[in-house]
Amino acid sequence: MDTSELIKKINRLAEGKKKLRIMEVCGTHTVAIFRAGIRQILPDNVELVSGPGCPVCVTNDDYIDTAIAYALEENFIVATFGDMLKVPGSRSSLAAAQAQGSNIKVIYSPLDCIKIAQDNPNKKIIFLAVGFETTAPTAAATVLSAQAKGLKNLFMLSAQKLVPPVLKFLLNSPDFRVDGFLLPGHVAVVIGADAFNFLSIPSAVAGFEAEEILLAIASVLEQIDNGRAEVANKYPAVVTAAGNVTAQKILSRVYEVADSEWRGMELIPNSGLRIREEFAKFDIEQVEPVKIEKVKKKNACRCGEVLRGLVNPTQCPLFGKACTPSRAVGACMVSVEGVCAAWYKYGSNNFRW
Repeated sequence: MDTSELIKKINRLAEGKKKLRIMEVCGTHTVAIFRAGIRQILPDNVELVSGPGCPVCVTNDDYIDTAIAYALEENFIVATFGDMLKVPGSRSSLAAAQAQGSNIKVIYSPLDCIKIAQDNPNKKIIFLAVGFETTAPTAAATVLSAQAKGLKNLFMLSAQKLVPPVLKFLLNSPDFRVDGFLLPGHVAVVIGADAFNFLSIPSAVAGFEAEEILLAIASVLEQIDNGRAEVANKYPAVVTAAGNVTAQKILSRVYEVADSEWRGMELIPNSGLRIREEFAKFDIEQVEPVKIEKVKKKNACRCGEVLRGLVNPTQCPLFGKACTPSRAVGACMVSVEGVCAAWYKYGSNNFRW
């Protein structure tokens, strides 16, 4: 079915219905939806709501503060993806620490840390392991590679998070209201479509092209129209029911499920990963812990509410004023997958909110 037919189907399925809210969980979906202008072509009563699908955005200030504390130590090299640099902690950022002379390297894969560790045997290399199920297996593979090579100066500062538990948390939250989910295709490649079968509202695993996103939206609306709730796999070219079993085995070899704090939410049971005791020598917080002073930031940033789909970015008083990509107050304005960054880049005036 081509795009024009999908749009006609969506309009037909939405006709006469109440306001329907569909949450795209994935930050990559958020950006793809903006780029394709999908919000503008949907019926007035179908609203797309962005969710907690940006791993940088949901990482707590405490983690950023800890990473900065290590970076400021002379014998450490911190390796990170580029979008972590400007994420504000409670007082500062990695970019500010870098400007002060800290040795912070931007990498494109956790496996890049192997060479950095080999080239700098007298330094302790810390990889900032932030991400969802999509990237966590690569961090696990890096640990296994470091062990096989006998490296003793490579460590992880882990803050990986799991998507299904946060969706369960949102569904059980009294102030949360959506009528369906667009589920993250990249995550589903690893964990499989069946991992979302616990969901009680219409849902569809979506790809990232405009037609694939529209196909998933149509699937959610069709389920609503028929009064049923299921997980439809609308990305079958790469997503299977069981997912990537090899990646799952590598991940579970190194990591185990743990409770985790999410920005703007709370401690969510079984929503994160921690390094197993067998690999504790690669966990920097166990090998050489640092103390940080916990600081509760006080500002008008509504990033937490944005991540829960309770408000859109323009409802934050800082959006586009005190908070812009060049001087971000909240994490949602920093990452390329951040909701606020996407709204700022693609222009919030084009939407019907």
